Amino acid sequence: MNAFPPVRRWCIRFIVVLLLLPGTALAQQARAADDAALPPGAAVASAHALATQAGLDILAAGGNAFDAAVAVSAALSVVEPISSGIGGGGFFLMHDKASGRDVFIDARETAPRSGTPEAYLDKDGELDRDRATNGPWAAGIPGLPAALVHVSDKYGRLPLAQSLAPAIRIAREGFEVYPRMARGYAGRREVMQRYPGTRAIYEADGKPIQTGDRFRQPDLARTLEALAARGHDGFYKGDVARRLLAGVRAEGGQWQASDLADYKVVEREPLRFNYHDWEVVTAPPPSSGGVALAQMLQVLAPYDLPAMEEAARTHVVVEAMRRAYRDRTFYLGDPDFVTIPMRTLTSAEYAAGLRATIHPEKATPSEMLSGQPTPLEDEETTHFSIIDADGNRVAATQTVNLLYGSGLIPPGTGVLLNNEMDDFALRPGTPNAFGVMGFDANAPEPGKRMLSSMTPTFMVSPDRIAVLGTPGGTRIITMVLLGVLGYDAGLGAEAVAALPRYHHQWLPDAIGTESGALSPATVAKLREMGHTVQVPDEEGSGDTGRRSSHVWGNFNTVLWDLRRDVMEASADPRYAEGRGTVVER
Repeated sequence: MNAFPPVRRWCIRFIVVLLLLPGTALAQQARAADDAALPPGAAVASAHALATQAGLDILAAGGNAFDAAVAVSAALSVVEPISSGIGGGGFFLMHDKASGRDVFIDARETAPRSGTPEAYLDKDGELDRDRATNGPWAAGIPGLPAALVHVSDKYGRLPLAQSLAPAIRIAREGFEVYPRMARGYAGRREVMQRYPGTRAIYEADGKPIQTGDRFRQPDLARTLEALAARGHDGFYKGDVARRLLAGVRAEGGQWQASDLADYKVVEREPLRFNYHDWEVVTAPPPSSGGVALAQMLQVLAPYDLPAMEEAARTHVVVEAMRRAYRDRTFYLGDPDFVTIPMRTLTSAEYAAGLRATIHPEKATPSEMLSGQPTPLEDEETTHFSIIDADGNRVAATQTVNLLYGSGLIPPGTGVLLNNEMDDFALRPGTPNAFGVMGFDANAPEPGKRMLSSMTPTFMVSPDRIAVLGTPGGTRIITMVLLGVLGYDAGLGAEAVAALPRYHHQWLPDAIGTESGALSPATVAKLREMGHTVQVPDEEGSGDTGRRSSHVWGNFNTVLWDLRRDVMEASADPRYAEGRGTVVER
């Protein structure tokens, strides 16, 4: 399958490597075009129709993109517990049209005071995988409730209570359980049954939830009402906080009241760089996504990718992925705790050096002991994209980490807690649940934010503006990379959301693919070049016998085409419950 049609030739653009720093003429031209025009309407794309509708309802009530983001985020927290929730965290990349300012809201979870590396080791000094991924010790302090309050109070037009109203209504009245929600619970039931607060919701009638059931969460509705009425203190102090602490401690955890009360979101400057005639605005640390995206795109900038045959193109893209993920392992962490060599890692000169090490016809061995296989990760995390009629825009990615997070709901709260502590390097050099390793830069400390792959992104050119992102664990970054390459090749929102996906993360040293992402001839050629290629079971198990997921991510994107003055919104066609909607002025 040729994912990038030859819509234009890039051979004259080799000098673009000299134009990859902010402040270039292309970036200024793109920003000028953005400032000069207003969209013909609004567009919202999310992973669930009820969440998209919540955003549209808030826009219709006079809210802006930021109010709509609060509504969509909260609604997704209700209808996609498999992927995200107010017991987790997220990143909001936002553009304020009036000021021209981009801002990154970091609502990543933080380590509680009890979350030291020693707490996650067994008697033999090995990582206790169950403690790291299940129950109270797996959970970081949630950040998403603070983000909803912050975004509404500082950037929205409407009261927080109005923006949260759709989510509260859905939680109370319920919604229909969809297949992947039921399938995810079946996969996590053994863990989730351990906890009384979880059983009371997911097996309210004495049997597990099934597709088509009406799923109601009255406790979660009350928690959201407390947040709507009291803001930050409605979640992080008072009755909700007491119930959270009691539920965690009843299961053996050691959260303290100050862990909750001290939580704050952080506003950060987004990472920005140029790729061809796009200015790319994306996530800074503690996301690893933006740095890796900058590295990969700058490595790839001189290549005429659409003109290359599929195997050669895939080879150079994979080699760029490999190098970026190696640097992720060693250098990236919470910038408030560690010094990150950002200028070097995101520079054109460093990218040129990485590019020089890529052999055009041979794979580069990762040359370290193999990590663990990357598990299935198609249903964790969620993303939504919004552009309103005033030109404000939001790319937001939120998560509870693995399927249904830690599995623990403290009784009386309805809050499904995350298992983000596993995203720390709990034991340096030991792969986490996504098969990636980390070292001291990402070791846990009280109050520290764990490294993330979430990569909400804007692309701005003189002709088009795109908002994009996806869930998918460590595959998020490479899926966003393929989306950027798709838009750069001239594709529209629907085609970009449907692009086939492949991935390499340095360790394990293998290319993973979706079903049909690469043709059999391309797979064979890549193997001849020395690559290990993992393909889904129905197409053979590849060179290693490891299973590769048939479907990855849940890509949601909106596009404003300034040339035609039209908006496009697309939810990932892989999932029936997603929706992208355009509303004209």
